[in-house]
Amino acid sequence: MSLKLPAPCPFRAIALWLGLAAAFPWTALPAEETNLWPVSVSKTGPAGNRESWSALGPFLFDYVNRPGAPIPDAAARKAVGQQPAQPGDVISGFRPFYVQRRTPAGVMAEATVLYPIFYYRSYGDSHLWSVFNIINLYGRNPGADPGATADDQTFDIWPFYFSRDAHDPSSSYKGLFPIAGEMQGHLSYAKLEWVLFPLWVRTEKSGATTTQTPWPIVRRTVGAEQGFAVWPLFGRKVRPGVFSREYFLWPLTWNNTIQPPEEKPPGTPPKRQVGVLPFYSADTGPDSVSRNFLWPFFGYTDRKAPDRYHETRYFYPLLVQGHGDAVTVDRVGPFYTHSIHKGVDKTWVLWPLWRRIALNDDGLDQTKTQFLYFLYWDLLQRSASNPAAATARKTFVWPLFSYWNNGAGSRQFQALGLFDVFFPDNENVRESWAPLAAVVRHAEAPDGGSRTSLLWNAVTWERHPAAGTSSFHLGPLLAISHGPGVSRVSIGGGLAGLERGAAAGWRLFSMEFSGSRGNIASSKR
Repeated sequence: MSLKLPAPCPFRAIALWLGLAAAFPWTALPAEETNLWPVSVSKTGPAGNRESWSALGPFLFDYVNRPGAPIPDAAARKAVGQQPAQPGDVISGFRPFYVQRRTPAGVMAEATVLYPIFYYRSYGDSHLWSVFNIINLYGRNPGADPGATADDQTFDIWPFYFSRDAHDPSSSYKGLFPIAGEMQGHLSYAKLEWVLFPLWVRTEKSGATTTQTPWPIVRRTVGAEQGFAVWPLFGRKVRPGVFSREYFLWPLTWNNTIQPPEEKPPGTPPKRQVGVLPFYSADTGPDSVSRNFLWPFFGYTDRKAPDRYHETRYFYPLLVQGHGDAVTVDRVGPFYTHSIHKGVDKTWVLWPLWRRIALNDDGLDQTKTQFLYFLYWDLLQRSASNPAAATARKTFVWPLFSYWNNGAGSRQFQALGLFDVFFPDNENVRESWAPLAAVVRHAEAPDGGSRTSLLWNAVTWERHPAAGTSSFHLGPLLAISHGPGVSRVSIGGGLAGLERGAAAGWRLFSMEFSGSRGNIASSKR
């Protein structure tokens, strides 16, 4: 089932995430479990390879992302700059202090220390590490292709130190704020320079250079734009053929003229923007007019193109009514708001008590419902063209539980759910923090297999109907397993127990601690 939301939607990454169900490692194939909780709990696959291991409850762990298994939250990890885990990657650590992910070849791909305090990520030819997104280093890995990226290395300590060492000397820079230096490609500027900030600042953007001495009071602009300002008394800036902007006693008075785009027919009048706050402001153009009286309380908007729309505002933002070809707004704030814009249907009731967002994208109907933002959070996806198709769902009832259903047979339930609703698109938080509160976890696979864990694997119950196997573990005290023609009850990890084979009745045993004796999936008897 494809799960996708458009870029403008704030929960795009979450909807993509719904198609993947791997909040804790387990496999749909039968696997032997050795439960010595709380010392260790391990699972070994049919081929004898260890698939997962944990100790001290949720704190120490490692597991292998199995080939052919769903990749844990690949889309969500990309959304926050993380690299998706690949089949065979080994994820391990000591929650919440240290978590790492290594490739099958043993190469470090990602590591975190008390995330989000510190993280490291490798991107093939380059790597990045960051301390709370304040101290950041981006550099090239040894042996990387010199032409793979534009930068050799960038290093920032916000907001004090910035540097870039690049192949092109003109792209290299260093800056020590507020003493002296420069930056390139930051804060929407092509270049930003300063000396004894705020005494002297120069910025470059879109072919225009603005010098401010001191910032932000005296400004002079040259190049593609011409302008001068003594803020906040007055200012003027002109880009020939594009715009002319001026203000007096900013932000109370302004007078702007914006020329029509080149694709408009010759003779199209420019857009005019004027304002004398709080009494009056207006934005008029060839296709629209918007006026405000006693700003921002009263006003209206009339638009003819690219689509028709009329809006009236009373005591804005409390009372708003607007209707058009593609937009609808009805607001009686804070009691009720309903709007439709670009196919996105939003409803608020007793803001911020209840909120609902509905949209359609690529044949999928998406509905997100929230109660007090995070106390109840639900995202539902349906096929618009095939109503009989299964639905995908993700639900949080904070702090009680979280629930996932990918619509393709994979389901998961977790209690408690303290962290996920606040960071639903961040796999690092889910790997480092979410398991610490997961006193109950239950997962189901498309083939009917399921696994339930209580108190961080102190009690586990696993079923695989397709293979005819099941197992139950009460820490090291009791283990019960069943398979085709084979059953076993073990006490004390093999200290004593009962076993029944395919061709014989029950037999007593003692001092059988070998894990292979309890591996129903690989039993030869």
